[in-house]
Amino acid sequence: MRVEPRPSPYWRHDLTHCLHTAAGALLSAHGLDPLTVLGAGWGFRYVPGEVRREEYYFPGHEDDLFAGLAPYHPVSSRWHQPADAVEGWRQVRAALLRGSPVAVAADNFHLPFRPAYRDVHTNHLLVVDGFDDETGEVFVTDPVPPSFRGPIPLAALTAARDSGNPVAHDRDLFFTANPIGNRWLEATIGPGVPRFDPDFVHHVIAENTRRFTDPAPSGVHSGLAGLHRFLTDAVDRFADDPDAVDELFVVGGPMLAVTGLHAAFLTRAGREFDLPRLCERGREVDRVAHHWSALRIAAATARADRVAAVDGLRRRVSALLDDLERAVGNLRPVPA
Repeated sequence: MRVEPRPSPYWRHDLTHCLHTAAGALLSAHGLDPLTVLGAGWGFRYVPGEVRREEYYFPGHEDDLFAGLAPYHPVSSRWHQPADAVEGWRQVRAALLRGSPVAVAADNFHLPFRPAYRDVHTNHLLVVDGFDDETGEVFVTDPVPPSFRGPIPLAALTAARDSGNPVAHDRDLFFTANPIGNRWLEATIGPGVPRFDPDFVHHVIAENTRRFTDPAPSGVHSGLAGLHRFLTDAVDRFADDPDAVDELFVVGGPMLAVTGLHAAFLTRAGREFDLPRLCERGREVDRVAHHWSALRIAAATARADRVAAVDGLRRRVSALLDDLERAVGNLRPVPA
């Protein structure tokens, strides 16, 4: 039996990571444009203490990652947790036979096309979109650099999916010590996908600004106020708590991605609908995205001397929050 991958666009945004690229591959397979779907949502929501050592972690939406990524589209996802590797491949193979590509969790250490192959363990996400029983191969799509689309041995994918993802040396950082468990992610696209038009863009902007300014529910950090609390607390703990390094880096990853994508979403809308002010707003949001990038790098490289890093981190947090508040404020009223 052989299932060929369906032709679909190969999509990636420079500021995203494997969660967004895998989601983009699955959305493309269903005929949706990844940027207009994934770029619409922008906000912050985090339950203190929930951070997980997964590159595909998305704050506040573990049960339905794609609903968190695409809050304005009928998109959802569900994790499957098979009992073992045999059951894990049986389930994925059955989905592919139904014509549904899926995303699978994997350890880069076992994937021959990844730079970390046989070197570094890390918790990754990629798309499986076909197989060939006769050759013992599976077809995978992984736009994360160096980018790969093609066949690999099923045995290699099985090892990656069944990995304990251990910390083997001091280069196994951030996304290790969390077994892969053969998990796989199924995406569902419902009816009623909205058109990408000025009305939709105005609705998205109004809702995103509301999400940033509404009071947070009890026990949740959300919006501008919640992000301020999260960042301030992480930096306050940074010198004395080694976990603060991982928390800033891991939570900051999806925030970098959604902010960069929303900047691109606004820029595309400004150009397509002749709304030059939206292009200006896109540049302001893009500035915030690059604050996130700098903050993550500063936190990650400060592990050896956390005390010395605190003052610099405070300045970076202050700059990020100032530019974020300005960007959100300038999106109100909705540009015309």
